Amino acid sequence: MRVGGVHHHRDVQDGTVRAAVFGISDGLVSNVALILGIAGASTDPSIVRVAGISGLLAGAVSMAAGEYVSLKAQKELVERELIIEQESIEDNFKAETAELVAIYEGRGVDSDLAEEVVKQIMSNPDVALDVHIREELGVDPAQLGNPVMAALSSFVSFSLGAFVPVVPWLAGGGNSAVWISAISGVTATAVVGAVLAVFSDRSVFRTSLRQMLIAAGACSATYLIGSFLGTNIG
Repeated sequence: MRVGGVHHHRDVQDGTVRAAVFGISDGLVSNVALILGIAGASTDPSIVRVAGISGLLAGAVSMAAGEYVSLKAQKELVERELIIEQESIEDNFKAETAELVAIYEGRGVDSDLAEEVVKQIMSNPDVALDVHIREELGVDPAQLGNPVMAALSSFVSFSLGAFVPVVPWLAGGGNSAVWISAISGVTATAVVGAVLAVFSDRSVFRTSLRQMLIAAGACSATYLIGSFLGTNIG
């Protein structure tokens, strides 16, 4: 994205945005598949409603907990590496300097220029630590994400996505609710695909179609399995 002729990058490392995108997508696909799987076995609206709401709550809590644990662990690992790297810079200054010079030389920077640049970088402890972490671990220490916000974002977005296929069963049931759930779920995944396409600068049509096919495949498979189980076990 360019603003005033200057190229700006979106923050793609922030766990909150990622959690929201994956949360709403997962909520849509997983709950519409669950609802249609249950509906394939029984179109009793009370049963489908309970299954859909249970799937929404269980999935949202599970997604939030998983996102929190994942991002918290990642953050703690990076913070531990920060401590190790800081101690290494303090105790093995020459070795760390030579390591950074070698990294730049390996990228095609002239040896004399690499040494001069690294000399300036290493003169500031905070800058030296930041650069070493970026170059060696490939992460930005200032963008580790907030585990609580990521978990909350995941919970809310999953709930919103999972609620879409439940709506038809709150006021009705039968085959009409099955079709409305399937159509609304697949349509919503297309919208999510379009949003993803805009953010990633990809084809809206292809990304939306991909999301729709994934959702349609999941819905068809679970509905057929539910129908088979309802016929042979019920």
